[in-house]
Amino acid sequence: MQTGDESLIFKASHMHKAFGPTIALKDVDFELHRGEIRGLIGENGSGKSTIMSIASGMQPATSGEMFYKGQPWAPKTMLEAQNGGIAMILQESNTIPGVTVAENLYAGREKEFAKFGFISMRKMYKAADEVLAKFNITGFKGSTKINTLSFETRKLIEIIRAMEKDPDILVVDETTTALSFDGREILYKIINDMAANNKAVVFISHDLDEIMDKCTHVTVLRDGEIIDTLEKSQFEKKKISSLMVGRDIGDAYYREDFTPSSQEEVGLEFKDVCSGPIKDFNLKVHKGEIVGIGGLSDCGMHLIGQIGFGARKVSSGEVLRGGTHITSPSKAIKHGVGYVSKNRDTEALILEAPIKANILLPSLSLISKFSFISPKTENDMVNAEIKRYSIKAPSSKTYVSKLSGGNKQKVSFAKWTAAKSDVIIMDCPTRGVDVAVKQAMYKIINDMKNAGKAILLISEEMTELIGMSDRLLVMKDFKVNKEFMRSPDLKETDIIEYML
Repeated sequence: MQTGDESLIFKASHMHKAFGPTIALKDVDFELHRGEIRGLIGENGSGKSTIMSIASGMQPATSGEMFYKGQPWAPKTMLEAQNGGIAMILQESNTIPGVTVAENLYAGREKEFAKFGFISMRKMYKAADEVLAKFNITGFKGSTKINTLSFETRKLIEIIRAMEKDPDILVVDETTTALSFDGREILYKIINDMAANNKAVVFISHDLDEIMDKCTHVTVLRDGEIIDTLEKSQFEKKKISSLMVGRDIGDAYYREDFTPSSQEEVGLEFKDVCSGPIKDFNLKVHKGEIVGIGGLSDCGMHLIGQIGFGARKVSSGEVLRGGTHITSPSKAIKHGVGYVSKNRDTEALILEAPIKANILLPSLSLISKFSFISPKTENDMVNAEIKRYSIKAPSSKTYVSKLSGGNKQKVSFAKWTAAKSDVIIMDCPTRGVDVAVKQAMYKIINDMKNAGKAILLISEEMTELIGMSDRLLVMKDFKVNKEFMRSPDLKETDIIEYML
């Protein structure tokens, strides 16, 4: 990597960003050099995504200035920034529904394929196919409708769209949690190639292990301010965690007991369930038990969560809550089954509604009397959940769309603790959540177990499954390939061979 001013590719000086009364960035100075893979890490709402969203044209700064390749930089749109050489891959889904892969790849650039005012879709499809081949992506073409692809594959399309213009700076914002195993490997290769070619990458993530493994430097933010920047030789998990939260979070993280336990009563049962590629799936989740399900993204584990909540129909077999057949989400909610979806922005939350409305939605039937709901009861319930999860927002009236990714996830979790659900299906429940909040959530999950709730924990994080589960099922090719019982000796390497 070059040293000195000639290596400086981006600089922000005295950057300040306010959202009404909320201060997201406070007089931030930030420099990025060629050849760096710079990790940005901090608690939810710390400002890490805000810095790069300003740099990539998503929103303007309130004050301050930016320089890119030595010149003043103030892009008005993401497309302008991308054309200039700074591309950002967002945390949440950013594909255009209802159109093709090619139309997503070349959104805003259709004129490149126009002649006499008409767009040649044939040329656009051909160009898209060539780009997909360049990145060794198979299984679909430029003409494929985007809606037919999985969430993970759509996220991969966003990566290719960002890379298609050959950017000098790539910003990766919490993207790996939304990718399949193969998708992550493609992204990691892109990141390493960019650094090797004297370009720069900004890697925003809550995954400390990933940050420490992939990055050359890491910048820690807290409450809108840069706390420190560390080089690779200074990386230490406990030190970075302490810088993030401003205190030592201690060693207690996952459950501290290592004996699998549960009550005799079954909370949720899958009985000979068939649904699409899932065939003859059987599982009993007992009260007071955490059953973990892990595997690669496309192994079928996410489908199991949808089936258990009644969001995916079964062709045969049954899902039982007590003696009740769960056939729809409304029936699941009525009978005490909650569901934390992996795809929170499209499935778990109403973005253009307040925090209050989102938290209350599953509980309306519980707190209403003769179709009347006491405002005090509503406010008490919502405020209790905001306090429980330390949701950072000006008030309960704040729209969810205005929250950081981690605070959105807290709201999606709070819905079900407010509703006092006895069975909770959690699909990647700590996705996009910082280390301190993860620690708090794991305590809440363990408290739920001790209170006798039945928990189905679906996750792509092996450490999370090992740390929290009484039983751990490993899925491969849409069926259970191996079952492990809770043990202090269980390691990731024991599990991975049954996933691949």
